[in-house]
Amino acid sequence: MSPLPLHRHDICLQPDNTRVIIRAFIPSNAHHRSTIIGRALILTEEEVEAELHAVHMDFDNRHHDVERVLLQHFNRVQSEVFTHRPLSRARELLIGALFSGEYALEAAALFNPSIIPHPDQSGVPSGGLRFILSLRATGEGHISSIEFRDGLISPDGHLSLTPVSRFVSLPEVVPNPVYHRKRFIIKLHEMGFDTPWASAVMEALEDTFTRSDLSASVARVRRDGRPLTHDARRTLDSIQWLADSNYEVRFPANLALSERIIFPVSGNESNGIEDARFVRFVEDDGSVTYYATYTAYNGRAVLPQFLETVDFLHFRVLTLNGSAVQNKGMALFPRRINGHFVMLSRQDDENLFVMFSDNLHYWSDPHLILRPAQPWESVKIGNCGSPIETSAGWLIITHGVGPMRTYCIGAVLLDLADPTRVLGRLEQPLLCAEGSEREGYVPNVVYSCGSLVHGDQLILPYAMSDIATSFASITLADLLKQLLPTGPPA
Repeated sequence: MSPLPLHRHDICLQPDNTRVIIRAFIPSNAHHRSTIIGRALILTEEEVEAELHAVHMDFDNRHHDVERVLLQHFNRVQSEVFTHRPLSRARELLIGALFSGEYALEAAALFNPSIIPHPDQSGVPSGGLRFILSLRATGEGHISSIEFRDGLISPDGHLSLTPVSRFVSLPEVVPNPVYHRKRFIIKLHEMGFDTPWASAVMEALEDTFTRSDLSASVARVRRDGRPLTHDARRTLDSIQWLADSNYEVRFPANLALSERIIFPVSGNESNGIEDARFVRFVEDDGSVTYYATYTAYNGRAVLPQFLETVDFLHFRVLTLNGSAVQNKGMALFPRRINGHFVMLSRQDDENLFVMFSDNLHYWSDPHLILRPAQPWESVKIGNCGSPIETSAGWLIITHGVGPMRTYCIGAVLLDLADPTRVLGRLEQPLLCAEGSEREGYVPNVVYSCGSLVHGDQLILPYAMSDIATSFASITLADLLKQLLPTGPPA
């Protein structure tokens, strides 16, 4: 076969270590916390004002609202302030600053992009498309978060990105989120907590309940069950952990898209929110929701998780249920097929699977559809984002790992009505790392978490060696000709 006519765009998104958030740094040792607070309490009010003024001089021009964040961090240690006298606002802010520090979100890398149409297409020229690009930003300690960019595909196919704001902001964590009792019980069952204490907590709750409802029920079971056994304490602690892992965040509407950062909140993602695969999902009634699957990492184990939004301001983060919720690389199809939700997956860290479900949050019974076939994918294969619907079939952008852990990007075509049926696959890679793309945090890697088709072009954002991001494109007809050299099946 002839080489694919792929076009690399002259765009490179490099990590920028000036984009920083204010993050809480609270020692785990209670004595250390107490000592820090004590040093702040013995200062005179004049000394407090001088120290706080220095904080403002150094950090006001680097953040939208320093004081709001410092007060949040003060509130986290307020119960340990060992004085009954009222504190001035300045002293509260200074104590907050003593338990705070800047974190450079993308100091190490800005990579693994996913692209979707923007919910707002107002003012876009006919034939153009406004898009949202999600990115994995990685900083100190290899902690990953989700960043966003937006841009425009012009009618003639030119790509441009909106200038990036200097500021970044964390969202508000919704203090009293709502849970669904049935989903909660299913997840507890999968975690092995079919216990009398779990039943006692859940039986007291309605079909939907809030975090405060759950906390009250857990407190009642703790109180009524004293003295608690080890198993009882473990069950009740795990219920609280599960609640912490399902949360909601929201951003102010006036924040630019590039200023919104989704940073780890729950314990199971404490070391990173990795490789979000966004998809614009259209329900049978025409309603649109943006979903993303991502990998939560706590430094020891990975767990696939789910994110949903309609406006990129309010996000719900959810655990997934079912025996097939394993490993990395789950990617949702953009609509139901024959009434079912459909998901790509890779349970065995080697082959590509597809699975069907009547419940968006429950997945089991994966069907093996693809094994490594070519030398450039001999180690394993996986998906590079959610499937793209074309008239010829479901276009799956894949990645293959070959000799020397070299990653290349390929493509597969699945039947529209039966995505377990493979219609075609590339024998040679669509994209491999070339030249300077080979150098980075993880050499010789190209990778993507989501592409889109606009007009007659496949737009493929891709990461280069786990450090930076660029774009490539190819005419869809040229790609399909390689996938189906003899034409579509009858």
